[in-house]
Amino acid sequence: MIGTAEIEAAAGRIAGHVVRTPTVPSPGLSALLGAPVTAKLELLQRTGSFKARGAVAKLLSLSETERAAGVVAVSGGNHGIAVAVMAAALDVKSTVVMPRSAPARSVEVAETAGASVRLADDMDGAFALTTRLQQEGLTLVHPFDDPVVIAGQGTVGLEFAEDADDLTDVLVSIGGGGLISGVAAALRARRPGVRIWGVETEGAQAMSEALSAGGPVPVGLSSIVSTLSAPAVSQLTYEHVSELVTEVLVVSDREAVRGSLDLANHAKVWTEPAAGCLLPAARQVLERVGEGARIGLVVCGGNATTGDMIAWASRFGLR
Repeated sequence: MIGTAEIEAAAGRIAGHVVRTPTVPSPGLSALLGAPVTAKLELLQRTGSFKARGAVAKLLSLSETERAAGVVAVSGGNHGIAVAVMAAALDVKSTVVMPRSAPARSVEVAETAGASVRLADDMDGAFALTTRLQQEGLTLVHPFDDPVVIAGQGTVGLEFAEDADDLTDVLVSIGGGGLISGVAAALRARRPGVRIWGVETEGAQAMSEALSAGGPVPVGLSSIVSTLSAPAVSQLTYEHVSELVTEVLVVSDREAVRGSLDLANHAKVWTEPAAGCLLPAARQVLERVGEGARIGLVVCGGNATTGDMIAWASRFGLR
């Protein structure tokens, strides 16, 4: 299990490379949900998501031999962007493997940063290609199955604990589970009374399936939310979630897109559905815990284009 010592060490290591993102009360979301809401705005992080933290933490930990070999990352979008941009800043060559379903903007940003982008037919194929490239000598920067990466993501939780007012319930999106593992480890240490809830979308339920099965299992992927679409969680992230997280909630793609539109309209922030899914889940939490809840949202990223949102809103009949 990752502890606060590792997370605090990561915070010191990455401090000059990432943004300490704002933690703000949201009057608009508080009115919408009927309970006080505080948001940690990781969409304002370098590269548009929290992923920059774990990526640079890992890159800074590499030996000279590992750096010289170059790095490889597999991603549905945001991790690839983060590795490409942060590797370029540190003068490390990078290869990013994505499924063809990854957002076109993610591919473009990674290539513009100087990464060699390789596309696979699906996420399973992307992970398989990444394994082959690692076997050929590239250094893996895994999106979630790495204690250094998890500690880097955990710095989100340290900052949230230090900057937020009293919270009873914090919601965190789950793809492979790196973010929630780090955030939960930090919050359990700094604010032990806070309940932590994970959120997934239907068709990207790797952690829910793992919890039901008693360990990581492969899952079929059908969600539009590519940035949450891990084909399986890792044993490391499974153990953190099963130990530290109250429950993992699942919402539909339509609800996640509706949540992004609500965040734009009521919180005045532009998010991707991986963050939009937090709002319908927050409604579930409020129904369960009743009066007195004070909600915290880790708004994980904002790397969706206006075209993406228009297409999704049209697909689901949303205005």
